[in-house]
Amino acid sequence: MLDTRLTEEQQQLRKTVEAFAREVVAPVSYEHDKNKTFPYAVVAQMADMGLFGLPFPEEVGGMGGDYFALCLVLEELGKVDQSVAMTLEAGVSLGAMPVFRFGTAVLAGGEWVVNGTKAFITNSGTTITSLVTATAVTGTTASGKKEISSILVPVPTPGFTAEPPYDKVGWNASDTHPLTFDDVRVPEENLLGERGRGYANFLSILDEGRIAIAAVATGVAQGCVDESVKYAKQREAFGKPIGQNQAIAFKIARMEARAHTARTAYYDAAAKMLAGLPFKKEASIAKMVGGEAAMDNARDATQIHGGYGFMNEYVVSRHYRDSKILEVGEGTTEVQLMLIARELGL
Repeated sequence: MLDTRLTEEQQQLRKTVEAFAREVVAPVSYEHDKNKTFPYAVVAQMADMGLFGLPFPEEVGGMGGDYFALCLVLEELGKVDQSVAMTLEAGVSLGAMPVFRFGTAVLAGGEWVVNGTKAFITNSGTTITSLVTATAVTGTTASGKKEISSILVPVPTPGFTAEPPYDKVGWNASDTHPLTFDDVRVPEENLLGERGRGYANFLSILDEGRIAIAAVATGVAQGCVDESVKYAKQREAFGKPIGQNQAIAFKIARMEARAHTARTAYYDAAAKMLAGLPFKKEASIAKMVGGEAAMDNARDATQIHGGYGFMNEYVVSRHYRDSKILEVGEGTTEVQLMLIARELGL
């Protein structure tokens, strides 16, 4: 068994972000969700805390932490607001991490001309969006297959358009747009990493990102437990708190077991990744288990809260709407099962 105890520094980070989530994020969460507004002030405070630079070395402007530290932060944010958690997750895992991992391009003197569209892109249309990473066909390999490379596109650039935001079921305070590229010209040195390695690099980033998504999902699952315990102790029916009823108590106990299992899964995947060991299977397990735990716990928490669980001002109702995407985004549950089976040689 892997030792999953947190160091004193990790505990302090977790407690700091737990307080930030409770005191800063949670109080404005409902208003941003209701109005479908991006939480600029919250994001600015996260930036001031160094959270967007958490897993990067100090010599490149980061905080000198690691990916597991990021996951601990995402779990705490996920307890109270999935939109905020995903803004950080996407900004680091899908935005900054590819640049850090593969940013080795040199000036070549020409231009790329990018045409096409892409759907469901996070953090792509805010006033603080400064670039997007596009994976594009840049040629043909010797075997006749498409050559796919990653290209950094500055924002704004003529021909690049972030289309109107989606009307989503959940994650209402998370910025998500379809993108259009119409003869977008960028310098050749904006190639990110080696030409032709864009797809492979993208897949490696997704493996890491699934651990981060699992951390968010674990936070959601645990947040649903915490809210249900609090409500079950306060809400009385037939002369006693509903938590004294075995049906409610057992339902919450099962929710706690799901959250614990999800946490154990993402801790294990993160430990393998940081140790330099293969972790593709473990990342898929963590993502699948976490997503299902979040969805199941959100459903049960809504049931425990009764009519209040159907009111948007209660965080469990927002978790119920938001959690479904955790079983879909960055690889559906079915994709995770396919990857796990493939790793087993099936």
